[in-house]
Amino acid sequence: MKLRVATYNIHKGVTGIRGRPRIHDVRLALQAIDADIVFLQEVQDRNERLAQHPDQPLGTQLEYLSFGAYAHRAYGMNAVYPHGHHGNAILSRHRIVNFMNHDISDHVLEKRGLLHAVLRVGRGQGAEVHLICLHFGLIKRSRVRQATFLADLVQRDVPAGAPLIIAGDFNDWQQRVDGLLRNRLGVEEVAVAARAAPHPKGMLQWLLSWRTSNDPRAGVSRTFPSFAPWLTLDRIYVRGFEVLDMHVPNGLAWARCSDHAPLIAELEL
Repeated sequence: MKLRVATYNIHKGVTGIRGRPRIHDVRLALQAIDADIVFLQEVQDRNERLAQHPDQPLGTQLEYLSFGAYAHRAYGMNAVYPHGHHGNAILSRHRIVNFMNHDISDHVLEKRGLLHAVLRVGRGQGAEVHLICLHFGLIKRSRVRQATFLADLVQRDVPAGAPLIIAGDFNDWQQRVDGLLRNRLGVEEVAVAARAAPHPKGMLQWLLSWRTSNDPRAGVSRTFPSFAPWLTLDRIYVRGFEVLDMHVPNGLAWARCSDHAPLIAELEL
């Protein structure tokens, strides 16, 4: 079974400076991505300050983004403030059978979370796939502790043979937690895996990219800032999947949607 998977930090569905709602642009972006499973970060599912804004849709952001496209969704609330809250979310066309949110905040100034969901794909009972949507902290020591929590959780709660997708905003531009996850969990990052595989268009393209594809640090995709992607913040790690392809859409239209560009992967279970 083939699955298209995407991870996207939507920056609360507002512009960075003026805070103008742009959740409509995010919804159009998700429609263009057309993924089977979407991992979202910074979903502001309640904002009373914007409730009366003419560009703000009725209902919650999650309801608006999933309406008509995703029958199943999970939300993990991370940061709570007087006028609202935000967190991580998973949208899926396949049935989510259960989910749990974990608080991985390392200090009071950064509220971070890890959303663990289980879905079933395929006919009948289907295959059980574990999904983890996360948003790590800005401080390196925090990210290492959070990655250790993630590895402990997977080793404790996810069966060794179960397909696994870990996606989100790792804030790991120095790639300090990458080796930890690879070594402890046996996962591979989709950008690295896609570059390491022979290219479907021919062997020449694969040979040209062979040198960098052998170095895991060289292959991770740049997704931030969206107007000129330079930092490698957003990742998708998988286990039990073949990575068929990956890409990061870019251009002015995508830069209008969020400060992050989405990362999209084509997988086969």
